[in-house]
Amino acid sequence: MRGILVTNAFLKNDKFAEHYIWLEEAAGRQGMSLSLLENTNLLSVIGGGSALPYDGLPEELAKLAEENDFVIYWDKDISQGKLLEACCDRQGVRIFNRIDAIAACDDKMETYYRIWRWNMQCEKQQKIPLLPTVMAPMTYANVGYTQTAFVDRVIEKLGLPMVVKECFGSFGMQVYLAEDRERVMDLTEQLSGRPFLYQSFLKSSSGRDVRLEVVGDEVVAAMYRYSETGDFRANITNGGSMKPYVPSERERNLAVRAARALGLDFGGVDLLFSGESGEADILCEVNSNAHFKNIYTCTGVNAADRILQYIKKKVSGGSEWKEASR
Repeated sequence: MRGILVTNAFLKNDKFAEHYIWLEEAAGRQGMSLSLLENTNLLSVIGGGSALPYDGLPEELAKLAEENDFVIYWDKDISQGKLLEACCDRQGVRIFNRIDAIAACDDKMETYYRIWRWNMQCEKQQKIPLLPTVMAPMTYANVGYTQTAFVDRVIEKLGLPMVVKECFGSFGMQVYLAEDRERVMDLTEQLSGRPFLYQSFLKSSSGRDVRLEVVGDEVVAAMYRYSETGDFRANITNGGSMKPYVPSERERNLAVRAARALGLDFGGVDLLFSGESGEADILCEVNSNAHFKNIYTCTGVNAADRILQYIKKKVSGGSEWKEASR
């Protein structure tokens, strides 16, 4: 069984490269071959007529899909990914995660929108609790906010302090705590021209959260993250600490539902503590390409092994799906 791992050509530091190696080694332990392919090697021409026999698909990507049994898309290059996914679908090749799911996780507002839409369609016991959130109105970078009266309406709805988040960002970066109206105004002006949102500040979970690693319909590992420096964020990259965590059945179900609502095969789900139940019971965010070294260091569970086991099972049992796709 042969597959490719798509990575970003411009993220070459040890933090990222180590995860690629872990996935490659995990594939080997499953008797699978996994080759690394950078997103710069996905460049292809669309339009202007295409060579047969691929019915209009970019020939290079169609051949790539034809030569492999699966793809792990460990990047956030959505445009390149969509082209590759179209070729994979035509060739009956499974791609993990689906590009739409990756895009939904990459954009925090899209994450909340998808979860809100899920909640609108399901029974009460299946709903996923979300923090009150307001999307900042779009403006243009060269225009900015020529009036900011809307900010007072946001403050009225969410209260102070509040959290201001850029919609695109990782490792707790681009997330800010606004203690007062002046800080909210400053951040609004600073971020104008970029997609960002305002969110209620959950004091009961300040400086602490839970990361649950979901693979398929199972939570395979979990860790409690906490700040000892007074930072309201608990991310390890920002200096947070960690310890193993045994999630309750409710917490496990919540994490799995969040991954399912977003269409993920695997991912890291971050939950916050509302303070009402003692459990982590509110969704913070979801990472489609969650780094798993910290959770391995914390729990001893190698998520790369669990991901490749899952992929092997799906691909091995997917012959009917593959034939139907062709």
